[in-house]
Amino acid sequence: MAGATYYIQSCPICGRRLQVRVEYLGKQVSCRHCGGQFVARDSRMGRADPAQPTNELLQRAEQLLNALTAQKPGGR
Repeated sequence: MAGATYYIQSCPICGRRLQVRVEYLGKQVSCRHCGGQFVARDSRMGRADPAQPTNELLQRAEQLLNALTAQKPGGR
C-alpha cells in the first residue's frame, strides 16, 4: 500500500521493534519474527483495551497522520 503510515511498537513476546500500520491500532496482529499475537497499541496512548471506543483510536491515528504530514516538505 503506497503512502501507508506506520508507528513503532515492540513485540511483547520477542521484544523486536516492529513497524505497525496505524489502521491496525486496537486490532489483533502477529509478529512476523516470532509469530506472537498481540493487540497493536501506541505506548503514548496508554494500555490498549479492546473495549476502548473506536473513536479514540481513530483520533490517535489522525494525530499520527497529521504529524507525518507536518514533517513532509510542503505539507498538505
